[in-house]
Amino acid sequence: MKNLTKTFRTCVSAALMAALFVPAIPSAAQAAAVDAADARQLDQAVAALRGISTMKADFVQTDRKGQVLRGTLTLKRPGRIRFQYEKSAQMLIVGDGRALTLVDYAVRQVQRWPISNSPLGALLDPRRDVAKYGRVMSTGNPNVTSVEVRDSSHPEYGVITLIFTRNASAPGGLELSYWVALDSQNQRTTVALSNHRYGVPVSDNDFRWNDPRPQTRR
Repeated sequence: MKNLTKTFRTCVSAALMAALFVPAIPSAAQAAAVDAADARQLDQAVAALRGISTMKADFVQTDRKGQVLRGTLTLKRPGRIRFQYEKSAQMLIVGDGRALTLVDYAVRQVQRWPISNSPLGALLDPRRDVAKYGRVMSTGNPNVTSVEVRDSSHPEYGVITLIFTRNASAPGGLELSYWVALDSQNQRTTVALSNHRYGVPVSDNDFRWNDPRPQTRR
């Protein structure tokens, strides 16, 4: 169970870089064209994220050892997220806009840490400027946009690479397909999304959780 707990924590507090090719250094004229194109792609990706009011999707989480966990993701901007894992995992991750909480029902433990300290801050923290901290990575596919987000002043926050694919029915015409994360300990996690549902009813109660810790009598 300790290994499983570590896997779950890695999902949220760790980040990774996707295996993408970085192009050769262009000439000054080429660089200006590339920079302009990258800026447009980055603006489109940011607009796609900000265009999500609520969303539900299925997810598959894979860690660096190939361990796989499945579940349902619920997102409500700004700041709220819920990873409802498959029943056998007996764990839950909830973000309430300020912090991420990992609830381990198997061992009756709760861990909590600030969203701003997580790579997922790029998705959830309204103060995190994705355009400021993000850069477009080359994919070689005009229908796929990759944005790497890192805060160089806080390397301990890790790196998250967001992968978008073109989808006319998604906000901004781009759909967040998956992200890869790498933390400061080089722990890598991938979360792939499918069956996206936008604008669905999401209640604030969806981000509440039952505390499994024993209640002490006073």
